[in-house]
Formats: sequence, C-alpha cells, structure tokens
Amino acid sequence: GPDQWYKNYPIAKGRHQSPIEINTKEVHYDRSLLPWFASYDPGAAKTILNNGKTCRVVFDDSFDRSVLRGGPLPGVYRLRQLHFHWGSSDDHGSEHVVNGVRYAGELHLLHWNPKYSNYLDAVRRTDGIAVLAIFLQARKTPKPEMKRILEEINAIKTKGKEAPFPNFDPSILFPKSHDYWTYHGSFTTPPCEECITWIVLKEPIIVSSDQMAKLRSLSKHAENEPDLPLVDNWRPTQPRYFRMVSASF
Repeated sequence: GPDQWYKNYPIAKGRHQSPIEINTKEVHYDRSLLPWFASYDPGAAKTILNNGKTCRVVFDDSFDRSVLRGGPLPGVYRLRQLHFHWGSSDDHGSEHVVNGVRYAGELHLLHWNPKYSNYLDAVRRTDGIAVLAIFLQARKTPKPEMKRILEEINAIKTKGKEAPFPNFDPSILFPKSHDYWTYHGSFTTPPCEECITWIVLKEPIIVSSDQMAKLRSLSKHAENEPDLPLVDNWRPTQPRYFRMVSASF
C-alpha cells in the first residue's frame, strides 16, 4: 500500500508530496495570481482505457493543440491525459481534503511543459507538470457532461481494455467558478516525482451517486482473472511541511 511506496521509491517520503489537506485558515491569498485558461481541441481526444488503477482518457500531445495557461503557470502546458480517483462509497474518494472534507472523487487533468523535449523529460523538472484538480461531489443530480465518459465504462470494464474516444472537450466538466488553490507537489502514484504545480479548484462539480457507482463497476483485474472492483484508488494526504498554499480568491 501507499505507506510502503517509499521502499522502492524513496521520493515518496519527500517534502513536496501530494495530496495534502487544504486548511483554508492557513491559505495565503495571493493577489498576483492570474486567472487560468484552458483551450482544448476536442479533436485531440484519442482513447479511453482502464489500466487497472483508474479510468483514463488520452489526448494527442504532439503539439500545442490542447493547452492550459495562466494562473500560477510560467507558460503554456499541453494536455496529455485525464483520469479519476474515487472511493468505495460516496463519503470518500478525493485525494485532496478541504477543511477535513473528503469528496466522493477527484478528476485530474494532467499537462506538461513543452519547453522540455518530451513528457518524460518534463517529469524530471520542478516546473514540468501542471495538474488541474476538480472535486466530484455526489448528490442526486447527474452531471450530463459526464455521460460521454461513463457510456464507455462497459467497453473498458477490465484491466488493459481500451476504446476509441474521439471528439471530446474536457472543459465541459469544469465548474462555474475558476477560483483555485495552488501549491507545489508531486504525483500521487509511484514514483511520486515532485514536479507538479497543482491547481485545485475550490468549487466541486456535482455528479450523481449512480454516476459514481458506474466508476466503481470497473475491475482492477484483467478479463481472465477474478473480478476485483476498482475502488479506493486515492492516496492518503501527505505532510505539508513548510509549503505555502496560495489562493486566487
């Protein structure tokens, strides 16, 4: 489990690890923080897959066609993939925690800095990666914009399954407010490289319990193995140490 990762990946015990708990009393409002902008080309969406750890949508990142800019970022970052974290029930599942509240899930849109020659190079740099994180809050009302992703769940039921996923603009998933917290952290899966500028949106998106249940219907195992539900793919919060969390609002 996550508490053993450091044995193979020592950086997992580093001082810039993610996720963290955001305590709004300790957050610093930074008036110099700009609004962020995403311009995504729906034609960049390629495939959706189950890698045994999450449901992931992959985008063409061979040039600057879907990008994130502004906010705390020094330049343009290219969208590479999006994926979800969720729990075994609606009362937990998000990775970041706000004032003790854990949401039902968390969506991560992962971007890399094309000033580096490729993605693998960017992962080795402190300013290499930018992740836009959006909380999923489970209520009665479904989010229609999630429908397209969830419709493909049956096609990628088991680990290793992949399906074409053309023409999708992930910005339809954004909440109304673009207010955010930002801090420097890491990947929440091994090797846990400390290369991420996190942009965590304050406003969650509302999804239904049925939609969350659909994510839980995925399997951790391949088709010919016993079915093991893919749930609780979130990492516990890590110490913040001396890091400052800044707010745009």
